[in-house]
Amino acid sequence: MAQTYDICIRGAGIVGRTLALLLARERLRVALVAAPPPEGAAPDVRAYALNAAARQLLEGLRAWPDTEHATAVTRMQVYGDQGAQLHFDADELGAEALTWIVDVPALEARLAEAVRYQPQVEVVAEPQPAALTVVCEGRASRTRDEFGVEFELTPYGQHAIATRLHCERPHAQTALQWFLPDGSILAFLPLEGAHGHAVAVVWSVPQELAPQLLTLVPEDFAQQLETASQGALGALQLRGERVAWPLQLAQARQWCGPMPDAAAAGARSWVLAGDAAHNVHPLSGHGLNLGLGDVQALARVLHGRDYWRSVGDLRLLRRYERERKAALLPMLLTTDGLQQLFARREAPVQLLRNLGLRGFEHSGPLKAWMAKQAIGAVQSA
Repeated sequence: MAQTYDICIRGAGIVGRTLALLLARERLRVALVAAPPPEGAAPDVRAYALNAAARQLLEGLRAWPDTEHATAVTRMQVYGDQGAQLHFDADELGAEALTWIVDVPALEARLAEAVRYQPQVEVVAEPQPAALTVVCEGRASRTRDEFGVEFELTPYGQHAIATRLHCERPHAQTALQWFLPDGSILAFLPLEGAHGHAVAVVWSVPQELAPQLLTLVPEDFAQQLETASQGALGALQLRGERVAWPLQLAQARQWCGPMPDAAAAGARSWVLAGDAAHNVHPLSGHGLNLGLGDVQALARVLHGRDYWRSVGDLRLLRRYERERKAALLPMLLTTDGLQQLFARREAPVQLLRNLGLRGFEHSGPLKAWMAKQAIGAVQSA
């Protein structure tokens, strides 16, 4: 007899696996569609900044990595392009950490292990019929295109370059970010625990510079980073491959709807979550936090449904869509505004934004309030 499923999740990344584990707790039968890993793929150099709410969620699923792969950030230092600075300190905010920098392969491995021991979740190679299909395939989702969903996209004219570095000096659990005069944004994110000398790099550069930077020999690329970071962590050595992707602001116009073949196959629906639904600039470090906020909200809406409602009931899914669009809007506006502001190279604009940074640094309660909002962004979303 063929297996029947309540929900089919297309995409077995961090967002998809987390959602599968949450729905399995509701005694829902989940098919998780996982594509085979590409042959000869280089080690993943990505790292994500996860806030306290995301940590609480993943710990509840027993999927939080150990301290070697989830480094607490206790301080953050931000540098403007004309000497302005911002600093944030967890102790001053009464917080355990500002955020945690999580190694992507380690988190994916913990989630995969949790899925393997969850009998309500079956990993499958192909999409399966279900009352609800959740699309978690990322920014380049084929299913989203297949369903005819309009994805409103604004290119930033920048590429993000990610890699890993070994640093001469320890990072001291401090995240560093530079807004540079050419419009690029450089971030060093601490790795390998409290006393580590390794950082993950996210360097957002004008798209015309990306090919040149990607083809530099490792020593020259490290020297470019050492110069851009003003030698903050001493001599640098490249410790991973370089990967790059174009940056964009994007959001799906519609987050849910009936399956295209619903008339022939019964009442079935689809819904989007994570990067398949929205993309933001990485300067805020909240991309995955927003995706995890999506799956928490979707699981909560499905949990609260009347017993006689299907998980594919569009009234439920539209409730989720409204909630998440409203929660996403402030982050979209903030990250887009900052990107647009620091992409401008005119001298008067540079002067004004650095005056603004200096004013915000000394704003007292306002600065503390905004920092606390960022620390708990998933919960407030």
